[in-house]
Amino acid sequence: MSRISERKFSAAGTDWAAVLSGLGLGLTVAIELTALRSSDISSLYSIIQTISRFVALIGTYFALLGILLVSRIPWVERGVGHDRLITWHRKLGPWSLYLIGFHVLLITIGYAGQFQEKIIGEFINILTTFNWMWAALAGFIFMITAGITSYKKARAKLSYEAWWTIHVSTYLAIALSFMHQILNGPMFISHPLNKAFWIFLYSAMVFCIVYWRIALPTYRSFRHGLKVEKIVVEGPNMVSVIMHGRDLDKLGAQGGQFFGWRFIAKGHALASHPYSLSASPTAHYLRITVKDLGDHSRSMADLKPGTRVFMEGPYGAFTAGRASRKHVVLVGGGVGITPIRALMEEFRAGVQLDVIFRASQADDLILREEMDYLASKSEGSIRVHYLVGSRKIHPMDAKSLKELVPRFADSDIYICGPAPLVEAVREAAKDLGVPKNRFHDEAFAFHSE
Repeated sequence: MSRISERKFSAAGTDWAAVLSGLGLGLTVAIELTALRSSDISSLYSIIQTISRFVALIGTYFALLGILLVSRIPWVERGVGHDRLITWHRKLGPWSLYLIGFHVLLITIGYAGQFQEKIIGEFINILTTFNWMWAALAGFIFMITAGITSYKKARAKLSYEAWWTIHVSTYLAIALSFMHQILNGPMFISHPLNKAFWIFLYSAMVFCIVYWRIALPTYRSFRHGLKVEKIVVEGPNMVSVIMHGRDLDKLGAQGGQFFGWRFIAKGHALASHPYSLSASPTAHYLRITVKDLGDHSRSMADLKPGTRVFMEGPYGAFTAGRASRKHVVLVGGGVGITPIRALMEEFRAGVQLDVIFRASQADDLILREEMDYLASKSEGSIRVHYLVGSRKIHPMDAKSLKELVPRFADSDIYICGPAPLVEAVREAAKDLGVPKNRFHDEAFAFHSE
């Protein structure tokens, strides 16, 4: 093997992340509880107003937490895993929007009932009476827009760049809502400790975004001077982008991880796109392999040598360091084979690898020559299985996988590919008694588009 990976990642990462998130939620609820007065529950409309403040705090906390989850904090990424963080982020987003929407509705109803005003009239009164309410309304509109465009059907009609631009506006939405909370919220006005905690949460979010998503990637991009060296056609609608830079080994990247890439060329500079490494990184070279799945990936073939590259990363916990067995099964489907190919170089000496490449047709077997070469030089420690054809010909169930790889049940399983393939192998692993901590999956849609 060309590289030895000694990094180990805590299996308890998800647990401590959940504990900290729960603790933050508890403190957020406590903000309102510590500020409660008898008058807050003395009538129906005061109770409605109190409930509206609870849901506003929880909704805002979910929004802040959702941003922190995708702010690319290295130890969080390594401990929890990028896919899981993205899943949590996606689940929190709608709840944040629903709760803040309920706050807008309930606070308007509460005040309208208390002062015997019509709901529309009271909504206008709130906007014109309280400080920073117009900014808060603008923020709420940004949140609604981002929420609507994140649903599958709506997102399918947008380019990645358009969706990304709209989604980034959630940062502005949360920022615009801050002042009206601090200046108008009774839980903050006379409670300096509550206010300090809330300011801390917002400050932490701003720091994480500015440092890990902007400052550090910019610094690294200039320091390492990454540029496109050449484009290699790997197959129908598939190209590899080989990039050259300085001291790239100091990035600490590993095969199986991905970066956010921004190529300084027309159509590529606006938004960062995630693609996995398709070869183990070296001190001077990084490589990604991209399939034509849309305008951005299609135009990768037109990148010119010398094009400047800005990068964010490395990200992801789909790494050799998570394995605990001396036998590992690597499963890749379609373009999901790219991080699997990179992982083949990462396991320490003495580890046996069975690599399964699932493809619909022979033309989809990209990087085959490289995989065969690695297998031929491994002195028998790597076996590659090419499964070409329909699911009926090659079912990925427990019986078939055990026949193909007799040691499957006593292995660490790594898989990257389309969701149906991942779920089929997950079910097979479960049937064969493979525990969850030995099943490592990566949804390639996030980083191999």
